[in-house]
Amino acid sequence: MGPTHAMSGAAAGLAIAALIPASIGGPTTAVGALTFAAVTAGAALLPDIDSPQATVSKTFGFISVGVAHVTENAALAIYHLSKTDRDSDRNNGHRTATHTVWFAAAAGLLVGVLIGLFGKLPALIVLFLMLGLAIRGLFPEWSSSSDWLAITGVSAAAAVAVGAWQPQMASAWALGLAVTVGILAHLLGDALTKSGVPMLGGLVGIGGKKWWDVCPPGFMRIKANGVADKVLLVAFTVAALWLAYLTVFEPAALGASWPPAGSGGQAA
Repeated sequence: MGPTHAMSGAAAGLAIAALIPASIGGPTTAVGALTFAAVTAGAALLPDIDSPQATVSKTFGFISVGVAHVTENAALAIYHLSKTDRDSDRNNGHRTATHTVWFAAAAGLLVGVLIGLFGKLPALIVLFLMLGLAIRGLFPEWSSSSDWLAITGVSAAAAVAVGAWQPQMASAWALGLAVTVGILAHLLGDALTKSGVPMLGGLVGIGGKKWWDVCPPGFMRIKANGVADKVLLVAFTVAALWLAYLTVFEPAALGASWPPAGSGGQAA
C-alpha cells in the first residue's frame, strides 16, 4: 500500500497546510505548503520502518534496513512489556508500537522540539528523510540493490534546493504536525485492511486486551494492493493533484494565507 499511503499523506498535507494560519507558524508561500505536504507524504510511510522486509525499509539501503531491525526489536519489546495474557504471542514487532497514535504524537513532538532547538538543519534533515520515504513509497518496484543510492541522491538534492531557495518552510511545530498527520494517514489506511491496526495499543485496554485491532466491519475491509486499494490510490492521487494545483494557482480557493493580504499577487 506504499503508493496509497504516500498519496493520502500528500493530500492531507496540502489540505492542512492551507488551514494553518501564518500567524501561528503555517506556510506562507505555495512552495512552503508543497514542502509541508512532502513531509506529510513521507511520514505516511514511516510506521512501516518496523519491518526490515518492508520496501520502505530499504529506502536508504543498509542504513535504513539496520534502523528497521532496531525498530522492530524495540517495538516487539514494548509489545511484550505492555501485553496482557489475552493478547497473542508475537515473534516480530510489525504493526505494533509504530502503528499507534502514541507513536504519531511522539514523532511529531520530537521533530518539533529538535527544529525548535536547533533551527533549519534538523528541518532539512527531516525533509531529506521524508522525501526519501515518499519516493520509495510511490515507486515500490524500485527494488534493486542500487536504487537506494538514487533515492538518497534525489532526496538530498531536493532538501538542499529547498534550503537555498525557500528560507521559510513552516514553523517547528507545524512541521512536527506534518509528521504526525502523515503517520495518522498511514494508520487510517491500515485500519481499512483485513487485519486492522492497533492504533490505541499498549495503553487502552478493551476486553482484557491491550493490543486490539481497530478496523471496520468485515465487508468494508480491503486487501492491500487489491482492487479497492487501487481505487483509493486513484482517488487520493486526483485529490493531491487538484490540491497541488489550487495551492500554486488558486490559493484563495483553499482559504490559504498566501499571498499575503494586499500583496496583489502570489508570494515569491
